[in-house]
Amino acid sequence: MKKTIKARWTIITFLIMMTTMLICVAVLKQSPHIPLLVGTVVAAIVALAHGFKWREVEEMMYKGIKLALPAIVIIILVGLTIGAWVGGGVVATMIFYGLKLISPGWFLVTILLLCAIVSLAIGSSWSTMATIGVAGMGIGLSMGIPAPMIAGAVICGAYFGDKMSPLSDTTNLAAGLTGTNLFEHIRHMLYTTIPGILISIIVFAILGRQFAGIDMKSENISTTLAVLQDSFTISPWLLLVPLAVIVMVAKKVPAIPALAIGIVVGFTLHIFVQGGSPATALNTLQEGYAIASGNAMVDQLFQQGGLDSMMYTVSMTIVAMTFGGILEFSGMLKSLLAIIIKFAKSTGSLVLSTISASIFTNATCSEQYISIVVPSRMFVKAYRDKGLHSKNLSRALEDGGTLTSVFFPWNTCGVFIFATLGVSAFEYAPYAILNFIVPIISIIYAYIGFAIVKLSPEELAQAQKDAEEEEKLEASLT
Repeated sequence: MKKTIKARWTIITFLIMMTTMLICVAVLKQSPHIPLLVGTVVAAIVALAHGFKWREVEEMMYKGIKLALPAIVIIILVGLTIGAWVGGGVVATMIFYGLKLISPGWFLVTILLLCAIVSLAIGSSWSTMATIGVAGMGIGLSMGIPAPMIAGAVICGAYFGDKMSPLSDTTNLAAGLTGTNLFEHIRHMLYTTIPGILISIIVFAILGRQFAGIDMKSENISTTLAVLQDSFTISPWLLLVPLAVIVMVAKKVPAIPALAIGIVVGFTLHIFVQGGSPATALNTLQEGYAIASGNAMVDQLFQQGGLDSMMYTVSMTIVAMTFGGILEFSGMLKSLLAIIIKFAKSTGSLVLSTISASIFTNATCSEQYISIVVPSRMFVKAYRDKGLHSKNLSRALEDGGTLTSVFFPWNTCGVFIFATLGVSAFEYAPYAILNFIVPIISIIYAYIGFAIVKLSPEELAQAQKDAEEEEKLEASLT
């Protein structure tokens, strides 16, 4: 007979996984795969001990993996895109003109704003990081700017647009699950997100001052520009490729066909513009691009992309979601969040609990979407009982769920960033300023009562009526 799994078993499971993670990653400098597998084994044992059958545990793991399948497909396509665009000279062209036009002192602010604009237009942080972000890493590294700083600026810009765009899947998910009007949800997020992006811009402007003295005519940059011209056919026409993909996504063309078109165009450019053979172009899609220019920095910079380069990320995602699947579908996560709700006595503690639950879900279930879905189901009644408008909940879900997913190396967002930008979560975390400052701002607002909207008597009566109808419908279905 199945028993309800108490919260202490969830805590024990998580502590074992995290202890193993710290030893393997921090001490032994190994990948997080094995610790996540250890967590999966422990979670499975706990579920079996509470009356679940092995077939049910397997099904939980499969459900977890199924949740990540869209992300896995995107990850694979991004690997192919990077390979095709490097081989086709698109990335080289973006870096070449970036070095020509962007001032080192303002580079970090410039790349942040550029990523914010593109992500706001297309609603996707991943697509932004895979296009503008990859080129930005190349430009910044060529200027001698540390990779974690560049990655932090890219992430801040990309997640600002992802969070605030009406085209973003997480933005629509948070609004839809809480029953909040989409544009009302976005307007309410301005209170926390605008201060967060302004603080980020100020910090990166200050950080960028140390690079203002970099001579753009220095031997290092001059050599890089010369090697790019010798190794690739550089043309401003090649910039139309990323522009076309961005426009397609902005026009609501789904990400998969948009990226697929970008891959085909890049593959074609590799053959007909860069002079590669069909076999070389195909090998680039599979194994990534390789260059032997004689310049170590350029060779390392352009040795990337390809299907094979994403297998680490794909395997990490699959392993993480087996662990998350058991936690979610066995009820282990729900039991822990139920305790968190009990401590939410005031409005401040309720928002703190929501954000904490989203962060915890990001850490345990390794998937950004679950960090919005599960807490939304758990907290919607608590917000209504306190007479709070649903947009307070939808904002807290995004402040805690959407943004903090980047801080966990085993979360799908963390592994994607590592595979795309080549910087680990531990390295870029101090520079992902928007992502940690917005949740703090959100919690402060809740405790002082600023930008917290309460339901009017009419809205509260309607909300209670809708809740009663939902309960009746659920009862009839069961």
